[in-house]
Amino acid sequence: MFPNHSEVTTADPPHTECVVVREILDRVGDKWSVLVISLLGVRGHRFNELRHAIEGISQRMLTLTLRQLERDGLVERTVHATVPPRVDYALTPLGESVLEPILALTHWATEHGTDIAEARRRYEESRPDSGGAR
Repeated sequence: MFPNHSEVTTADPPHTECVVVREILDRVGDKWSVLVISLLGVRGHRFNELRHAIEGISQRMLTLTLRQLERDGLVERTVHATVPPRVDYALTPLGESVLEPILALTHWATEHGTDIAEARRRYEESRPDSGGAR
């Protein structure tokens, strides 16, 4: 889709490709979507299972996240005709295809979180306007 860095010109990549990539990364890269996709990658979940498993997510934000993931074809919502109704969420084949890169990024973040924190600390200390070393 994108050329190698050595092949990039001012016209590459086309603007429409950039917009599409940005929109997709905005969707699958936000913190709630990453967590939902990761959990659904293990197995299907009911709404309340997801809500309890994802610390800090509100019911409204989980609802919005699931709707967007369903709209984008990454999550499938199944309503079972029971009393009370039971709703299950699972990854679609498209959702499963994004699971590997999301898990790789999650693994990378876990492995390098302290490196990033240390780099931020050094950066802040080196900035004259941050109150750090001058």
